[in-house]
Amino acid sequence: MYAVIRAGGRQFRVAPGDVIKVDQKPGENGTIEFTDVLAVSGEPGTIGKPGSGARVVGSVVEEGRGDKILVFHFKRKKQYKKLQGHRQAFTAVRITEISFDGQKFTAPEVASKPKKAKEPKMSSKQTEQKAEKKARTGAEGKASKSSKSRTDKRTTQAAKKPGKKK
Repeated sequence: MYAVIRAGGRQFRVAPGDVIKVDQKPGENGTIEFTDVLAVSGEPGTIGKPGSGARVVGSVVEEGRGDKILVFHFKRKKQYKKLQGHRQAFTAVRITEISFDGQKFTAPEVASKPKKAKEPKMSSKQTEQKAEKKARTGAEGKASKSSKSRTDKRTTQAAKKPGKKK
């Protein structure tokens, strides 16, 4: 079972349970209804134009902004360059129901993820101990590292240079 809908100037093939990203749309109580249904398929191998009253209902999963797209304008030999960035806002919608001609197809319920418990904050004594430990290891590591790296460089350079032949 699937339907083809139009949303935001684009067409999407959706089935119950699918998650699609459409241009940002306001949702009422977390649900969005798509009434512009172009085609439906109730049985495998058949597709048809739905009658009036066909609708697709979805629930809002997430709202956000997509990846940055760089728009670069350039005119050669004219010293003209312009760079502009753009992030398109989107709404992720999970399709919950497709209904047409008295038929109704619904998606199975998805269990919500349990929220993670926050870790307790460290006391001031623990943060002091951690800072002291970091300072001790940082100072010792730097001194030994710098002297060691000088000797390593000399030996590796001597090993790399072959003797000159005359």
